Amino acid sequence: VLENQDLQDSIKPQKVEFHSLNFNTTLHWQPGWAREARDALYFVQYKVYGQSTWQNKDECWGISSCVCDLTHETSDIQEPYYSRVRAALAGVYSNWSLSCRFTPWRETMIGPPMVTVVHSNKSITVKLQAPHSPYKRKRGSKIPMTNYYDLLYQVFIINNLLDEQHRVLVYEGKDKVIKIQDLRPGVSYCIVAKMYMPMLDHSSAYSSRQCTVL
Repeated sequence: VLENQDLQDSIKPQKVEFHSLNFNTTLHWQPGWAREARDALYFVQYKVYGQSTWQNKDECWGISSCVCDLTHETSDIQEPYYSRVRAALAGVYSNWSLSCRFTPWRETMIGPPMVTVVHSNKSITVKLQAPHSPYKRKRGSKIPMTNYYDLLYQVFIINNLLDEQHRVLVYEGKDKVIKIQDLRPGVSYCIVAKMYMPMLDHSSAYSSRQCTVL
């Protein structure tokens, strides 16, 4: 019995955490500390905070990987959720490892916008597109993150390629098309943008650079 108890403890999953980007939500964990824990199988359950019964996640029942997609199960974005994972090895089951409480609306990370740059001889036109959630409208198109939050676009210009960190904020607001005027011909300009959420004071990562020479 003692050996079983040791095995139970040593295969118990560690660091059970929700990761979420634009409401694409996955549960991640790490194997137990025993070397043989790498061969364990995992079982995932979830529930809304306050519910008494746990739901099995069928696609993550007896899996060998340490990640489970719970996007569909956490689609009520204002609700707080919990998840838990247990491991099994050689007929021995670990105790459950519990995640922290996760509320998608508060905790999902917002991704950067898509940026397209069109230049004329003295100006750059920047076209911005907010990231999309995984959730769909009745017609089938994915709902943009701007439907869920009051989001602003922040557009930065990098006009000194030696100093990547020297980004100048040239626009903040909701317009999807902006024009940056009075630029110098023959100079290389790069544009990066991010989404900003004033209410929670969150920012996305920067978009990838879009560069152009006037």
